[in-house]
Amino acid sequence: MFGDFMMGAKSRLLPLSLPSRFFTAAALFQVAAWGLLLAFADQAVGYQGGPGPILAALHAVTLGVLAMTGMGAAFQLLPVATKQPVRSEAACKAVFWLYVPGLLLLGHGMSTDQPWALMAGGGLVVAALLLFGFLLADNTRRAGDMRIVTLHAWMALASLLALLSLAALLIWGFVDGFSMDHRLLGAAHAVMAAYGFMGMLAMGFSFVLIPMFCLSPPPDVRLGTVAAWCGLSALLLTAAGLLAALEPLVLLGGAVGLVAAGLHLRVMAKVMKGRMRRKLGDSFILIRLAWALLPLSILAGLATSAGVLPERLGPLFGFWLVFGWLLTFLLGVLQRILPFLASMHSVKPGIKPVLVSSLTPDRTLRLHLIAHIAALALVSAGLAGQWGAIVRLGAACGVAAALVYLFFVTHVLWRLHRHLHPPQS
Repeated sequence: MFGDFMMGAKSRLLPLSLPSRFFTAAALFQVAAWGLLLAFADQAVGYQGGPGPILAALHAVTLGVLAMTGMGAAFQLLPVATKQPVRSEAACKAVFWLYVPGLLLLGHGMSTDQPWALMAGGGLVVAALLLFGFLLADNTRRAGDMRIVTLHAWMALASLLALLSLAALLIWGFVDGFSMDHRLLGAAHAVMAAYGFMGMLAMGFSFVLIPMFCLSPPPDVRLGTVAAWCGLSALLLTAAGLLAALEPLVLLGGAVGLVAAGLHLRVMAKVMKGRMRRKLGDSFILIRLAWALLPLSILAGLATSAGVLPERLGPLFGFWLVFGWLLTFLLGVLQRILPFLASMHSVKPGIKPVLVSSLTPDRTLRLHLIAHIAALALVSAGLAGQWGAIVRLGAACGVAAALVYLFFVTHVLWRLHRHLHPPQS
């Protein structure tokens, strides 16, 4: 699979300035997300949804970091994986310039509960995501034999349409009000966004990236396909149960989701067991931690749905899902992807390619690892014990980790620029 992935990859790479703007913006939004949690830590304790800074912090991660990075990675990696070039570089740029101002307006509207900002920002974000969805669908439709990746991509696109519809209803409800339970509607939106859109993209790319990082044989596509269909079934059951206020359906969806997660993790465990590269570095500590937090987030969601300590497990569910599984997995993967892409872009006539190892600042990444794990542990403890001071301490560690990660991104891009444009003697 690695050979197929790399064959002719250089010819399908976009200009580095295009994906790098998504990755850099995502790093900045991560600082903002942890910063909001730091400033409003007391509001995170017992949080059960609704407008305010905590909602803005969650969306700074989901939309600002996860979806932002997902779009940059999809524009860069999916054409390489599917052997089909992206339809339009101009459209990719338009996605970015619609998305970033929309996110800023939407975050302002969520923090201050201002209808005009919610509507304007939401409209721009929806337009950007729909354009991204069109480009993703176009590339997926023209894909070759990457069946497991394209299956997850189609499921992610279906989830994207569902979450955008639910988001429109939520904004309408905040602005004009209607009788549907906003909490349940918001929960259905969160499930479709995190486990559906971003989760399916993360799991789909895992079938290419994890074997590539580990130098492993191809993953078990049949088992991965079963896991994907179980995941889609879990999404439909859970969303239907939430929208219809049927707790048994929600619990059934969660149980099927646990099965899907277990099957996916089984595939990943087999990939890890068969790897040729024994030392995987600090990035895989984050990836393994994220894999552990995936089923934990589902269990916390199930317990909350069953009415078990919702004031404690509810916030933990959201934190483990967004900051835990998705963000931690993304950060681990990007620590490998960014130097790898930069190394590929360093191949120029007359210039010797730069090694991936020389683009990877190990001490910086070790500092990030320590700070990020400390943030996850402290915020989790603070939310479980309802201690605002501990949440604030954890968020401070998160800000530090995010700043270190921002330095890592800019360091890789700066080193590549210096390599391609050496100072004149």
